[in-house]
Amino acid sequence: MSSEALTAEQVVAYLKANPDFFVGHERLLADITVPHETGKAVSLVERQVGVLRERNVELRERLSRLLDVARDNDMLFDKMRGLILALLETQSVPAVAAALETELRARFGSEAVSLLLFDVAVPTGAAQSVALQDAQEKIPSLVKGQRAIAGQLRHDELLFLFGHEGESVKSCAVVPVYLGRPLGLLAIGSTDQAHFKSSMDTLFISFVGEVLARVLQPMLGGSSVRQSASA
Repeated sequence: MSSEALTAEQVVAYLKANPDFFVGHERLLADITVPHETGKAVSLVERQVGVLRERNVELRERLSRLLDVARDNDMLFDKMRGLILALLETQSVPAVAAALETELRARFGSEAVSLLLFDVAVPTGAAQSVALQDAQEKIPSLVKGQRAIAGQLRHDELLFLFGHEGESVKSCAVVPVYLGRPLGLLAIGSTDQAHFKSSMDTLFISFVGEVLARVLQPMLGGSSVRQSASA
């Protein structure tokens, strides 16, 4: 046998190259100790069991979180499906506005729903017709964007979007209805200031805006839309 002492690196390299080494040397496992965080020395087997137990708990927690997310997504998909189907069955602008308000209040518990359409000349029922130029002056940051936003707005912005209901709205989501040009805005409000946050994912409500734009576009044809004053 060589008189040279083995280095720690050589031992590590050998064990990595022979991962089944302890299969034939089980007795050694009971003799090997690994310092624990508390300072108590435990056998390698005990330490391995402890590590595996900790990993098992972590994996269970991660799986539980994933299952919760999956359940939430299933519920959200079902709600979205009902809303989209209701919109696809509409034949007029007032029917679209009524379906939006009914579905958003019933399925999503929305407390305030407002659909603003730009330069619309037809009767809108539950929707509100506003001049695009007026919206660009009063709520420019909301009109120029093509992506949904969520969070808290200024008092004057809330009043423009929701009318007198804006007095009680503390947070909201604003969804552009855009298809080649701005057609309008969908605003969904809550009396809870923490309900809609700027950090929330707006993927689903943005999708509602895209569907809404495609449903409304044929209804807002040339005869249904006033030309802007500059035209």
